[in-house]
Amino acid sequence: MRVRYSFSARRTGHIKNIRKQRQKYPDIVNKLLEYSSIILEVLDARFIKDTRNLELEKHIINQGKKIIYVINKSDLTSKERTEDLPFPNAIISCKERTGIAALREKIKITAAKINSEKVVVGVIGYPNTGKSSLINLLIGKSSASTGAEAGHTKGIQKLKLTSKILLIDSPGVIPKEEYSSIEGRKIAKHTKVGARTYSKVKDPESIVAELMKEFSQNIESYYKIDANKDPEILLEKLGRKKNILKRGGEVNFDKTSRLILRDWQAGKIKID
Repeated sequence: MRVRYSFSARRTGHIKNIRKQRQKYPDIVNKLLEYSSIILEVLDARFIKDTRNLELEKHIINQGKKIIYVINKSDLTSKERTEDLPFPNAIISCKERTGIAALREKIKITAAKINSEKVVVGVIGYPNTGKSSLINLLIGKSSASTGAEAGHTKGIQKLKLTSKILLIDSPGVIPKEEYSSIEGRKIAKHTKVGARTYSKVKDPESIVAELMKEFSQNIESYYKIDANKDPEILLEKLGRKKNILKRGGEVNFDKTSRLILRDWQAGKIKID
């Protein structure tokens, strides 16, 4: 349910105004950090290091705010990849609905240590890490807007967890230094973790090549293709297998690459 709180006229007014502002996402998230006492940073269990926003984490720590690292999508990877994690953390799977009760309790315990009538909990993370899905599970209702496409949440949403705790969802955000990046490697990273949608990237073939450097075995296994870690061989064989061809019988490498990226971002290709 959507709620309105008056924990102070100044603070409530500011939070209401955030939604009306047309700022870049990093600026909106900075506002969110200012008004939150606890921060949930949602990370992808497959790419914990890649989806950590060290820039924002430093800002959170410098402000003396509490942070809980929420490791989502644990169903898409092996247990070994979720070891040696940042602390404090909670390992969950929004898809499988596991770990939610433990996280909810951790939030309540952390909030109880804060001397305030109302506690604001901000939720941050890269696009498509599952922030809105997490909030829906925490509050037990489909209140936060969700979507598979990166950047689906367009504004800030306020939702009630308990009579004392208010959750604030935010648009997915990548670090400021990467926000407008056109560097191929960074774009590949964003696509890998779902921060850039497969249908909108300009050079999907190069991104598949980057994925093949680290996950060739997983990708080849999923499509049941032996490409000997070569992205060109993979695209050629997969395009013909799926009949993704141009006129004249040549493989459409662009469409075949986007098929792989779509399956990757949908979580169909699991990693060890």
